[in-house]
Formats: sequence, C-alpha cells, structure tokens
Amino acid sequence: MGTFIVEGGHKLHGSIRPQGAKNEALEVICATLLTPERVTIGNLPDILDVRNLIQLLAELGVKVNFIDRHTCEFQADEIDLGYLDTPEYHKKASSLRGSVMVIGPLLARFGHAILPKPGGDKIGRRRLDTHFMGMISLGADFEYDSERRIYKITTPTRLKGRYLLLDEASVTGTANLIMTAVTAEGTTTIYNAACEPYIQQLCRMLTRMGARIEGIGSNLLRIEGVETLGGTTHTCLPDMIEVGSFIGMAAMTGSDLLLENVGVADLGIMPEMFRRLGVTLEVEGDNIRVRQNEIYEIDTFIDGSIMTFADAPWPGLSPDLLSIFLVVATQARGSVLIHQKMFESRLFFVDKLIDMGARIILCDPHRAAVIGSGRFQSMHGTVMTSPDIRAGIAMLIAALGAKGTSRIQNIDQIDRGYENVEERLSSIGAKIIRVAD
Repeated sequence: MGTFIVEGGHKLHGSIRPQGAKNEALEVICATLLTPERVTIGNLPDILDVRNLIQLLAELGVKVNFIDRHTCEFQADEIDLGYLDTPEYHKKASSLRGSVMVIGPLLARFGHAILPKPGGDKIGRRRLDTHFMGMISLGADFEYDSERRIYKITTPTRLKGRYLLLDEASVTGTANLIMTAVTAEGTTTIYNAACEPYIQQLCRMLTRMGARIEGIGSNLLRIEGVETLGGTTHTCLPDMIEVGSFIGMAAMTGSDLLLENVGVADLGIMPEMFRRLGVTLEVEGDNIRVRQNEIYEIDTFIDGSIMTFADAPWPGLSPDLLSIFLVVATQARGSVLIHQKMFESRLFFVDKLIDMGARIILCDPHRAAVIGSGRFQSMHGTVMTSPDIRAGIAMLIAALGAKGTSRIQNIDQIDRGYENVEERLSSIGAKIIRVAD
C-alpha cells in the first residue's frame, strides 16, 4: 500500500482527458466469455480492478493479448472450468467485486458457475439476490454453501426465457441477466432493468456479436435468445465518474480547466447538478471547460427551500458522484443536503472532512447536511485513510483544495478506479507525490 502527500491550494490549468469507463470495462470483459471467437476491446482503463479481472480470466483459460496499454484481445475458446474449484480462484474472485459478472456468461455458455462471496468497496450491503433470483427464473439451480461462502449455480439443460421483473434496478444484476439471457431459448423480458450508458454499451456490443436485444436505453429489455455468439470489436466510453471527479477538482481549487473527449451525450444530469452548486461549465463540442469563479453559490429549489442532491437509478444521479458534490459544496456559499439512498456506509468518510474544518452534519448513515464556507481553502490539511474508491477520490479533491499538506493512506483503493492519477494531476499543476508505506 502507498500514501499520497498532497500540497493543497494550487490552481489547476491546461487540459486533461478521462480514462475509459471502469464500470463498462468490467462488464464487457466478462462478456468475452460468451463466445469462443476473438473479441477486441479498446479504451480500457489501466487500473487495478481491470487488470485483476483480466488476470482472473486468463487463469480461467481465456487467451489474452494486449495490443497496447489500453487495447486487449480476448479469446475464450479453451476454458478450464476446473479452475473454478481451486483455492486460487476463490481467493482472487472474492477480492474483486467485478468477478460477480462472470457467472452469467459461464452459466449461459457452459451451464455451470461458481462464485465466492465477492468483496470490493466497504460501502454497505451489496446483495446479490437480483442476480440469482433472475437466473433461477430462467431455469438454473442455485446453492449457497454458507460455511465456505460460495455460490453455485448450474443448469442441466438450456435456459428458457421468461418475464423478469427485477426487485431493484441493479447495474451489475442487469448486466449479468442480459448475458445469461442472450442464448436462452425463447424470449426474455427484463423490466426495471438498469439503463446506464454502460449497460447500453454492453447491449450494443452483444448485438454486434449476434444477440437480439430490443429496448436498449430503456428499463424494459426484450431479448430473443440465439444459439451462439461471435466475435467483435468494442470501444469503451469515457469514464463519467472520472469526468465528475475532474470537474470537482477544478471547482474545489477555483481553477480554469479543459476536459477533453468526455462523452457529453452520456453524462446525463451531472453537468447541470454541478451548475446547481454554482460551478460554471461550458460545453465545447465533446469537451467541457470549467471556468474559474470567485466563489460558488449553491442554488435552492424554486420555493426557496434547501437544495437536495440524491442518488437514483439512471437517468438519475449516480451514487458514485455524491461524495464529489459533497466535497465541492464545502467551499460554496449556501447549504445542501446530500442523500445517499443506496449505500449506508458511503458517507462515513465525512468525519475526516470535518477534521479538516468542513461544516457538515452527518444526520444518519444516508444523509449529510453541508453548510458551505463561501470561500476557497477554508479547510486545512490532515491525515486520512481511503476506505473505498469514491471516498478516496473525494478525500483527494478535498486535499487539493485545502490549505497546507495532507496525507492520504491506503491509496490502493484509489488505484482500483483511477489510472496513474498522481502523474496526470501533476501534469496540470497539482502538487501530489506517491510514497511507499
């Protein structure tokens, strides 16, 4: 593990380009298991979670060939299902949340999948019922070994399509069930499906592979099962959460910064929500320029009541962005309520922001009231430990805008989602170095 040492109070300048989308990359990499033919994926982020998932697939028997740092060929024509029973697989899969999306493709193509209870961010309960109940409805047999904490799901015959009404619009659950259903016999209808741009990208990739999917972009998907899928070439979108992170960094430091090739059409309401915090954003083609402000003024609702930022399924606000909005609000003039509905442990990092001088009231595990200072560098540096990816980047944003020097420990969590972040930020004026613990 390492530590970031951040000297705050320096303005950012120039331009920066977001990496490929982490959440999309994890989905489409798992989808390569659905075919024995070659699949090439471009604009992959070079981050810890993606590297670990690719390594997991390689040990499962997938042929992996990196054309360059961000482009990789996959060919799953010699899969070793025996690897699923090994301690090595259980250890690696349990440490990687994205491994949950291998079970849909494995079940669909081979009729057999094993998954140790996955880890990942410590942000609260992340149940898998949506995944498994949908697969059971399609005809799979399910078993949970509570002593070994292992899920087993099998089917002796080809799965059969049917109507699925998801109990929650789970992104990974939707991705898993789409991949399970594309080769099931007959028609599968998925209602209350997640419809994030990354799910849309997965569906488009599968369609190019031969799948028949209708309703892409909506929460009602209709999938006609096909016998087999073929190879394809796919390019990941820019990472929307990294775009939001860079906007937050520019806003926190009162900087003028150009974000290039951000995928404006797929950012949803995120730019408008930054504007509600008083941040000036200008869209220039597929670029966004964050303009330097004297200070930010938090908007209110039409009746004058305090603004609330709450997460919601797409096209609502992503829960991954709320920690960024929370940090930026500490510098603005006015108040805002941050309501994190989906995860009950994701706001606990605010105690460190309070230590830095932020005026925040943690109302309960899901809600925090932020009373902005109305001035830049109103917080001071401190020592922090990153509990998860999004809290880690929020801490980094806070440190960049604080007075003095901060230390952020356990930065492996940040590395899981952000590629060479200290080098990229240093190139636009940030004062940040990495040291070994």
